[in-house]
Amino acid sequence: MTPGELALASGNHTPVTKFVLLGFSDYPDLQELLFGAFLLVYAVTVAGNLGMMALIFAEARLHSPMYFFLSVLSFLDICYSSVVTPKLLVNLLASDKSISFEGCVVQLTLFVVHVTAESFLLASMAFDRFMAICRPLRYGSVMTKRTCLQLVAASYAFGGTNSAIQTGNVFALPFCGPNLVAHYFCDIPPLLRLACAHADTAEVVLYVFSALVTLLPAAVILTSYSWVLVAIGRMRSTAGREKALSTCASHFLAIAVFYGTVVFTYVQPHSSTSEVSGQVLSVFYTIIIPMLNPFIYSFRNREVQDTLQRKLRASVFHC
Repeated sequence: MTPGELALASGNHTPVTKFVLLGFSDYPDLQELLFGAFLLVYAVTVAGNLGMMALIFAEARLHSPMYFFLSVLSFLDICYSSVVTPKLLVNLLASDKSISFEGCVVQLTLFVVHVTAESFLLASMAFDRFMAICRPLRYGSVMTKRTCLQLVAASYAFGGTNSAIQTGNVFALPFCGPNLVAHYFCDIPPLLRLACAHADTAEVVLYVFSALVTLLPAAVILTSYSWVLVAIGRMRSTAGREKALSTCASHFLAIAVFYGTVVFTYVQPHSSTSEVSGQVLSVFYTIIIPMLNPFIYSFRNREVQDTLQRKLRASVFHC
């Protein structure tokens, strides 16, 4: 039986008004060290992604669909990292690690919106690369500004829909204690374990919709990059082939880490994942990946490097 079911069986029907995020409380001697590490990562995440957005906005040469998607990706990374990390930092130093019931609902809602939107945005980015490399003559007519905006809007629409379903799925269940969440934020699997009712149906909903919002975009990504690799193999220019392969390898690495951790967290049965390993996996896609994305997707890009160096030289000369 889950802790919530045990509470129900014991006759405790008091509704939960707040949750306690246990997070990394099993390691009291490491709280300050973890605080410093996560604070540094979060600072780099915000600075790196804001810097990328500012660079793309300020440089006319970067006003293309690929960089537009990169700027939206940076915005999403800041958003869903900010939903989780500040509360984690506070809890690492505070004695009171509680979050209100309403705050938990809001945190889960915003987190699912932005993570789902990023999943579909990555698929849009893969489609953009497919059109650029495999259909270059049609690229300009297909990947218009309107199309790019529609793809971003669709990503958020999928995010909002999935968030409404998943959040409603969780909080439709009764919570009557205990209220100790074995995680550092309000995530779906640990909350389901606290429900004072059988969560079998809720788990099925979690698996089905998590699979849909990860596997469908992943299928688009794999299909797009498969055609891209075929096109690269047919290139006669060795330099062009190496440049395209380098870009695709960077993108595919980031995508593999993102989808791999999400699938292991939400699609596989909870019994096969311990609470500690679940937290470690979550750290990757909530904290680490948002920090790495600007470097993986953008700072290795020669055009971005040249633009950044030119801006820095201009700033130094101006000073």
